[in-house]
Amino acid sequence: MSDDRRLEVLRAIVQDYVRTSEPVGSKSLLERHNLGVSAATVRNDMAVLEEEGLVAAPHTSAGRIPTDAGYRLFVDRLSQVKPLSRAERAAIQRFLHGAVDLDDVVGRTVRMLSSLTHQVAVMQYPSLSRSTVRHIELVPIGGPRVMVVLIVNTGRVEQRVVDAGRGLDGLAGEQLVHDLRGLLNREAAGYRLAEVGPRLEQALAEVPPEEQEVARAIVAALTEAAQEQTEERVVMAGTANLARVGGDFTASIGPVLEALEEHVVLLRLMGEMASLGNDDAVAVSIGAENPYEGLRGASVVTTNYGPSAAGGLGVVGPTRMDYPLAMATVRAVAHYVSQILDEN
Repeated sequence: MSDDRRLEVLRAIVQDYVRTSEPVGSKSLLERHNLGVSAATVRNDMAVLEEEGLVAAPHTSAGRIPTDAGYRLFVDRLSQVKPLSRAERAAIQRFLHGAVDLDDVVGRTVRMLSSLTHQVAVMQYPSLSRSTVRHIELVPIGGPRVMVVLIVNTGRVEQRVVDAGRGLDGLAGEQLVHDLRGLLNREAAGYRLAEVGPRLEQALAEVPPEEQEVARAIVAALTEAAQEQTEERVVMAGTANLARVGGDFTASIGPVLEALEEHVVLLRLMGEMASLGNDDAVAVSIGAENPYEGLRGASVVTTNYGPSAAGGLGVVGPTRMDYPLAMATVRAVAHYVSQILDEN
């Protein structure tokens, strides 16, 4: 049989099995798809696909279901991921643009992904290690106190209240705050957080001796904020969707649920998959391809988002997944999340 026809039969089997969750027979293939060949030819094609390990017969019936290798070939041979409709993209954009801060962006994103794909949605908070400084703001709040605000390019905001050791009221105080703000932004803006501390320490040499106490207090607060390694976090939504498809897992959904609870596993997996392509690539890991035992019966679709690929987002579900829909949705949502973070 020709490779093109084999792929067409495999594509039809994948599509029908994803939709019905029932083994697919030659008769139903001919009824639902315009294959242009006889029933005998389709049966022969299915037998060859089975020999190649791309489909399998779950029992003695004539029906076949895709294997992990079959899903992999189907995903790899997608000529292109069909984009979402204009209405779907507009709805995503409106929903996400209503977010008020980073936590709200993350919460809305996983709810949206879960709702559109009917899978478990997972999103990693922007990684501090890949973030850069966007702006530093100094706000006098009365007497010797000044609020130090560190804003990074992923929308994260860190605040510290500093005792400057002297009053910052009056023209002299305003001028000092203005000068320090300019110096700090000149030295830190655009640099990774890990670089901020040393650069600001060097910049202290430019501060007049009589203002050193104020400057050092502010730099110490910024250095602490930049170096604070809060635990990398992931947020999930739609875990209940697994119950709807519990029968799709070879044993039970227990190992998958346990893996989802292990955020370290998810962070590592998303990091490994993100490295498989460029920032716009959507990575797909199917069944046994997953390096973590608990996810061997599941598929993961993920991509990067944000400046410098600051984080990852995606969906987790059974191998019987609508891959074109999942890939298109993950890519579209990541695009709008990146857009929002870039605007903030």
